[in-house]
Amino acid sequence: MATSMVPGVPQKVGVVGYGRLALPLSAGQSLVSRLLAQGSELGLELVFVWNRDPGRMAGSVPPALQLQDLTTLEERHPDIVVEVAHPKLIQEYGVQILRHANLLVGSPSALADQTTEQQLLEASNHWGHTVFVARGALWGTEDISRLDAAGGLQSLRVTMATHPDGFRLEGRLAAAQSSGARTVLYEGPVRGLCPLAPRNSNTMAAAALAAPSLGFDRVVAVLVADLSLNDMHVVDVELTGPPGPTGSSFAVHTHRENPAQPGAVTGSATVTAFWHSLLGCCQLPSRPGIRLC
Repeated sequence: MATSMVPGVPQKVGVVGYGRLALPLSAGQSLVSRLLAQGSELGLELVFVWNRDPGRMAGSVPPALQLQDLTTLEERHPDIVVEVAHPKLIQEYGVQILRHANLLVGSPSALADQTTEQQLLEASNHWGHTVFVARGALWGTEDISRLDAAGGLQSLRVTMATHPDGFRLEGRLAAAQSSGARTVLYEGPVRGLCPLAPRNSNTMAAAALAAPSLGFDRVVAVLVADLSLNDMHVVDVELTGPPGPTGSSFAVHTHRENPAQPGAVTGSATVTAFWHSLLGCCQLPSRPGIRLC
């Protein structure tokens, strides 16, 4: 049964993923802190926090809110469950979460796996809950979606550059070495990058979801190690549209510099954007399907 929004009744929020007790705060820690401090005035009630290592919640998350077993989440009656952990959590628990609540995905790279995406859609349709996807560091999401819906998006390319210490790479990229001040580690379809850089490809994955006509196979992802970017993540989004009457094509290029602690996977502005994604999707009614917010 779809979650209903009743005026005056707080939306019950569960958070999956809390991270390490270190500065800067992880996305999960930041969300929990804000929910505890501001939730009641915003109509939100934190009902549980789960972390794969529950010991990391000790001393910072009230014991009554610590969920030890994620398979028992229905006992907390959440309206929405927020994932801020790792794509594997979506693959392992996404379907079960959708049986009981809406899901806000903080690791959209999980959806590059076609089986996972299909299973989430089937669960969403069956139980009437929404798969919300946080846009994160993707600038201009609505404009991309509108151009794509109008049939005018011809190409979309997303480049993310940061210091090598900010990457958490897997597979063949785990052994990749920077060959100079600026090294392109990957250039190709978003679908190919996501399993190799699951925590560094979420902006690209959000772009693929914003442009379904291109999708994970035709949106181009570029991952760059840049030794000069030790305190920021830089995201460039380049798109082209249809040619005009003179033959020149419509084109947009955005350049976003997101301050980040050295070695951090997530920039500070992205954490703030995620909070606003949560606030936004809590105002929307449940309906089957995948929606960026």
